[in-house]
Amino acid sequence: MSSEIETTPTAEGLLELLEEPRFELMPFESMDEQLEHLPEGAEVAITTSPTLGLESTIEWTERATDRGFEVVPHVAARYVRDVDHLKDVAARLTDAGVSDIFVPGGDREEPAGEFTSAYDLLSTLEDLDYEFEDVGITGYPEGHDFLDDDVLAEAMAKKEPYATYIVTQLCYDPEAIIDWTDEIRARDVDLPVEVGIPGVMKYQRLLQISRKVGVGDSIRFLQKTSGVLGFLRELVGSRGTYVPDELVEGLAPYATDPHYNIRGVHVYAFNQVPDLESWRSETLTQHR
Repeated sequence: MSSEIETTPTAEGLLELLEEPRFELMPFESMDEQLEHLPEGAEVAITTSPTLGLESTIEWTERATDRGFEVVPHVAARYVRDVDHLKDVAARLTDAGVSDIFVPGGDREEPAGEFTSAYDLLSTLEDLDYEFEDVGITGYPEGHDFLDDDVLAEAMAKKEPYATYIVTQLCYDPEAIIDWTDEIRARDVDLPVEVGIPGVMKYQRLLQISRKVGVGDSIRFLQKTSGVLGFLRELVGSRGTYVPDELVEGLAPYATDPHYNIRGVHVYAFNQVPDLESWRSETLTQHR
């Protein structure tokens, strides 16, 4: 870790992280209801669904911006067919007033067309007549199931010139996030980091989703924090619901440290906004 950490009191750091988070939602029909529970004008990231494709993301982006939300669509590279498709996507997003996009590679096994990586799409977008004020790329505090750390570092180095910030993959371990940020700073990657955290949800659903997105190490972290028996007691005692209290408290001391340059939290809400907003409201009230 940085030897010159500017420690922030926990309460101040929590407020810094939770006052204006970014909420990530999936472009399912339940989004309509989810949007009703978000603060007016909230920043909303909309994922690219493997089952619904990129079109659903664009359509929900248009709907949500019409309702006054600040929308950050995921433009997953492997879902874009070709340059003409990319032009169409960029034009629709620009017309909707979008100024910030997030560009992951995308998790479909076979790409829809010529773009196989986020770098392919970003470098092509650079040469088009469409420009976005902010562009996010992915960071992996716990590594990637199919790519080693050297490959990930090389990919980030290629994408960095086209990006303005990094969003971390879902992680439950604050120490892993801080250590990873130290590592990228040591490689002279200075982009602001938006820390990806889980929202509030039932443990059973959390485990299912976490296995699906490849963060089994995080689940093991949850278990080892108090051992398996402690994990089970916590599960029963909480009525089967996870809340990110310990994670946010672990990040709070670093919230305003310029070395880490945390620009906020990116909450993976998994379309369970009412419970998330209830927890966030209570947490903010307790620490004001």
